[in-house]
Amino acid sequence: MTGIRVLGGDVERGDEILTPDALEFVAGLHRAFAATRDELLARRSERGRLGFAEETRHVREGDWRVAEAPAPLRDRRVEITGPTERKMTVNALNSGAKVWLADLEDANTPHWHNVVSGQVNLYDAARGTVEHHSPEGRHYTLKDGERPTIVVRPRGWHLPERHIEVDGVPAVGALVDFGLHFFHNAALGRPYYYLPKMESHLEARLWNDVFTAAQATLGVPHGTIRATVLIETIPAAFEMEEILYELRDHASGLNAGRWDYLFSIIKYFRDQGAQYVLPDRNSVTMTAPFMRAYTELLVRTCHKRGAFAMGGMAAFIPNRRDPEVTAQALAKVRDDKSREAGDGFDGSWVAHPDLVPVCRELFDARLGDRPNQLDVLRDDVEVTAEQLLDFASAGGGVTRAGVESAVDVGVRYLVSWLSGNGAAAIHNLMEDAATAEISRSQLWQWVHNGVAMDDGTPVTAELVRAVLRDVRGRLDGEHLDLAVELFEQVALADDFVDFLTLPAYERIG
Repeated sequence: MTGIRVLGGDVERGDEILTPDALEFVAGLHRAFAATRDELLARRSERGRLGFAEETRHVREGDWRVAEAPAPLRDRRVEITGPTERKMTVNALNSGAKVWLADLEDANTPHWHNVVSGQVNLYDAARGTVEHHSPEGRHYTLKDGERPTIVVRPRGWHLPERHIEVDGVPAVGALVDFGLHFFHNAALGRPYYYLPKMESHLEARLWNDVFTAAQATLGVPHGTIRATVLIETIPAAFEMEEILYELRDHASGLNAGRWDYLFSIIKYFRDQGAQYVLPDRNSVTMTAPFMRAYTELLVRTCHKRGAFAMGGMAAFIPNRRDPEVTAQALAKVRDDKSREAGDGFDGSWVAHPDLVPVCRELFDARLGDRPNQLDVLRDDVEVTAEQLLDFASAGGGVTRAGVESAVDVGVRYLVSWLSGNGAAAIHNLMEDAATAEISRSQLWQWVHNGVAMDDGTPVTAELVRAVLRDVRGRLDGEHLDLAVELFEQVALADDFVDFLTLPAYERIG
């Protein structure tokens, strides 16, 4: 393996995943595509005026469709999401969902152990052999019958994998995640992926080139890979059709990644004035006009091109010991999924197995005997750039409770993330990295734009640090001090850090 070094420690059954041939395959992808990835990441810093580009008008006005979906992806009415931890793998495959989004990204801390063991669990899941023995003596096995289609979400383009070096530099995390999974499982069929964090159709073109090369290298027919793209950045919202076009031989659909979408809006307009300041996170709902514009445009775009439109996350967690909490969670999920089904979405996400029947019931009622809603073209939808950027339509304001919640949730999530758990149950919600990103970026925006709370008190760095001290006093945990330090850094530093997971990644094993 010339030029390839594995710097991570031993992981159980890691030798089955990190084989010489698999590492050579990953290294080949890195050598072919890392330079282009670096160029595209550099382009992200060129923040210009957002709009529908004139130079790609021919794509938006052209007559084309994505490749027809393979049978396992034609019915996606309920998808369950979660990390590739072993217990979660078994529970997801037993959940009754149509799809399991096996998350190697925002719901997964990229500890070396998680990176490798996640691939082990995906290997077993693809073969139907996964089981789990808990420390408490419980035995989790797969049920008989239909199981969800597995769709793997690799890391975004921005993240490295420092435990694997190719020619002296860290490998691209996305290529490690995709490459190891594809190498070991493509021959079984169903190499399906969710692609996160893209900001342009050029980044989609890069993924398409990766897919084309990977299939050719392993002798897999062109177009076998299918990818669903998360539209979770504000630049990508203006390039939905272009993104599908670039991936048209491999595209399966688009997803409304709502929480990262809000984070991206805050990040993109963080220093461009009060008109771009969003209120407390909890007051920005999916019924806000600018969010309605985003989701309705996504459905129209997908169905116009024969692709599936997937709804956003229901992060509520039913509490089997608290009927009132459960009733509130189910009511909110019903409202959310009813709206999505009525808007024409083909399915949606849940974060907990107990929510699968609720989501399925609502989409069953809408779909009838159809597997999807591709026939709902939404020709009534016309969305302008101004509507996508009308953030004042969110309403609401900044409150002390919002500031305190942002600090509290952000720190709690980082404590969990640093311990190796990227999917954290916080205040009856299943949170991933997007939650902490919104929390810290809102604080940064409020402080740096001189925003005042509804009682007239300005949001200052001193106020945020005072709240941090209060939160620090209420919580405990092995990684609490580091979590507080990191949160203060990414929320208050003069230079805005693009992703909090980048400095956090430097502090884990």
